[in-house]
Amino acid sequence: MGVRKRQMAERIKAEKKQVAFAKLNNCPTSPRKMRLVADLIRGEQVEKALAILKFNSKEASRRLEKLLLSAIANWQTKNEDADVEDADLFIKEIRVDGGTMLKRLRPAPQGRAHRIRKRSNHVTLVLGSNNNIES
Repeated sequence: MGVRKRQMAERIKAEKKQVAFAKLNNCPTSPRKMRLVADLIRGEQVEKALAILKFNSKEASRRLEKLLLSAIANWQTKNEDADVEDADLFIKEIRVDGGTMLKRLRPAPQGRAHRIRKRSNHVTLVLGSNNNIES
């Protein structure tokens, strides 16, 4: 039983080494606007995703580009002996969730008030590697 547990732990450790993630919390953009850009890069290779984000005119693409570079740096920290180009990294998962909402009141005619909801979001980006890198 002890040998089997050890083998399982080694396999899980090897799988975790191939995956890196980065999170962006409380980004002051609505989740809907962020999802439009996130859908463009879901499942793409890292180099292609960076090119898509670089030439996209939306503000959300700048934030996602920075997040993707952070995830790549996290992967490099985990795999110091490996090369990014040889690893064949791709975006395994990108998830955009709604964050906290700032609620404000805007004056309306005849003494009424309209509620303004300033939305924010949380983005989780997971990188995966197609090549098995054994050290």
